[in-house]
Amino acid sequence: MKKTALFAVASMATLLAAAQARAADAVADAEADRTKTVEELVVTGEITFRNRTDEAAPTLSYDLEYFQRFEPLTAGDAMKRVPSVAFLSDVLESDGARLRGLDPGYTQILINGERVPGAGVDRSFFVDRIPAELIERVEVVRSSSANRSGDAMAGALNIVLRDGYTFDGGYVRAGALMFSDDRVRETVGGVFSAPVGPGRMVIGANYQGRRNPKQKFSQRFDEPGGTLDNIEIQSDKRNGEDYSLNASYDVQMEDSTLKLSGYFVRTDRLEDEDSYEYRGGRVGDADFLTYNDNNVDIQTDNWALQAKYERNMAGGKTRFKLGYAELSDDQDEIEEEYEYLRDTRPFPDDDRFTGDLTRTRLKDKEVSGELSHKRDIGAAKLEFGVQASEKNRDTDISAVRNRVTIPNPPATRPALGAYGPLVAVVGGLNAIEERRIDPFVMVSGGDGPMVWEAGLRWENTDTTIEDATAPAASRKVDNDYSFLLPSAHLRWNLSADDRVKVSVARTVRRPNFDFLSPALLEAELGDNDLLGNPNLKPETAWGIDVGFERRLGSRGVAGVNVFYRDVKDLIEVASTGQVGSEGAGTFVLQPRNTGDGSVWGVEFDLSTSLSAFGLDDTGVFLNYSWLDSDVDDEFGSRRFNDQAKYVFNVGFIQDLPDWAAAFGATYRKQGKAFGRVVGEEVTTTYGADLEIFVEKRFGERYVVRLTGTNLLDSKKKETFNKFTTIADQRSRDFDEYELEREEAGPVFQLVARATF
Repeated sequence: MKKTALFAVASMATLLAAAQARAADAVADAEADRTKTVEELVVTGEITFRNRTDEAAPTLSYDLEYFQRFEPLTAGDAMKRVPSVAFLSDVLESDGARLRGLDPGYTQILINGERVPGAGVDRSFFVDRIPAELIERVEVVRSSSANRSGDAMAGALNIVLRDGYTFDGGYVRAGALMFSDDRVRETVGGVFSAPVGPGRMVIGANYQGRRNPKQKFSQRFDEPGGTLDNIEIQSDKRNGEDYSLNASYDVQMEDSTLKLSGYFVRTDRLEDEDSYEYRGGRVGDADFLTYNDNNVDIQTDNWALQAKYERNMAGGKTRFKLGYAELSDDQDEIEEEYEYLRDTRPFPDDDRFTGDLTRTRLKDKEVSGELSHKRDIGAAKLEFGVQASEKNRDTDISAVRNRVTIPNPPATRPALGAYGPLVAVVGGLNAIEERRIDPFVMVSGGDGPMVWEAGLRWENTDTTIEDATAPAASRKVDNDYSFLLPSAHLRWNLSADDRVKVSVARTVRRPNFDFLSPALLEAELGDNDLLGNPNLKPETAWGIDVGFERRLGSRGVAGVNVFYRDVKDLIEVASTGQVGSEGAGTFVLQPRNTGDGSVWGVEFDLSTSLSAFGLDDTGVFLNYSWLDSDVDDEFGSRRFNDQAKYVFNVGFIQDLPDWAAAFGATYRKQGKAFGRVVGEEVTTTYGADLEIFVEKRFGERYVVRLTGTNLLDSKKKETFNKFTTIADQRSRDFDEYELEREEAGPVFQLVARATF
């Protein structure tokens, strides 16, 4: 598959030679229309607002300049400023984007409009893997169209990378970040764009030191308001480096266009957690229960190649696309625990040591292609085609446990060889193949005040799951399903400033990979076992979005949107009625398509200058999303798991033209979230986040920015209700009640940019 994709990309490149003679004039015209000087994008004295798109589908577009003055490190740092995007990450982390507050598996992450494989079992892609320096813009696509994959129940977030026509010239960026533990990490990068042969090329590279020093504190009770059993004091340091490279080559010819693009991102990270547990909340040797040392060494590589060729032919425009994307995630985890007061001998006499070594190797490869054609049919346009993909996902998780009795705490960690041979864990050695063929047809039209689009997509999926750790009779399972996904969008301009958008679409969410594996995982959910279900059907949803948008002045915009999703075949974990491996009172649980659910909310956003008040150099930004949902599980009614009740952002930028300077601030707050599964219930709250920047420009080529993040010392607080059995959870007979608090201090960043 990989060789085929690389060969096809190289083959398309040969089209360049034949097109050179007629391309020169077209290239010159395209450059004049699209490219900007690098100073316009990097050393800017203007405030940039949210774009007002003209397409029928409800889409919010934010150029990098909208975020850049706050110097976001990653795509996730940028996305947390757009409407309805929540995160359930650790403090100072923005990894799994939760559009409209829903689980990341409900949000489709696209790069240049294409799906990308992710490491998450819910198919999600961590957006903090993409450095912000690669981005041209971020698009929030609230409702699906027939020419895009239907895996977007909550919507899609499209990360558009810079191409050869983004700007003309180059720049370098260098800076340093100082963290709350007084450690300093470096950041450096550069981008260059220029004509090359008959086309234009952009190439960029970025290196970024990453660090997140956090502190956690937990209190564990026998029940709410009950006796304090123990406390845990934990330090959690995450230190690493990100490396990225992207390139794009674009050719505009007389009757065709060619685009070759690719990117590579590597994340190297070491996560080091040290935990000290004490009896009764008293810190000292007499009450020292355990010491836990947990280290995870992570290397994650994401890379992709894509070729797109469009040509005027057969009375319209035909498009060919071919892409290859790969993710490899290697993790080595060592967790060692020294138990002191948990045995019959008091510290520091004979104590017990437990060491677990887990090795995880995940590789996800996907080849995709498209053949489509678009043409006029009277006053309307017809687009039809077929998209196909083949995914191969291989997981290899092996582990070994070393349990010994030791006379005193060791001064150094035992050698790796002491752990002995690794053995595949149950459910940890599997291969999943997924093949899709998705034909589609769309009709669009309208001009003047009304533009419309209607389409139909037929998604066909064949899946093969093979788990080497499952019983022989169920080791390999085949499953296939098809869905018809209609969609329709209408944009109606009520006036030059006011417009209404209405969208209806059917979408799907495919099951988590771990839910599909036929293996039986013992004591996976509390003391209950989890048995995978390869025959799960995807969830489906009918959704509607209705929005109103008003232009404010020459550049501002304000909008409000109401959405609703009616979800069918909801996947929930339920009891099979079989007794679990832990004996009476425990059960074997299995994910099933059990029922229905619904999601709804209201989204408001504002992006404008204050010119109406005589403040031409002041820009304000505000968005607020009120989010809600309903689903019935084994214990009653609740919201969708971990959906934030609201997301709120507000900020301003003040330019000082006479001083060639600017400053600004943003304030963000995310509402409470609640999640419930068998054996555990979690309530999560976040403190507010305040960011500021101060900028000074030097001539037309240089700018220096100082930014501060997490200036309110935001805290993440979690409340855990833990139960041993389903019956205990219904009767509220607690196994444990835990309060956990996590915090990390402010981060300051000083960055200089120079254009050339």
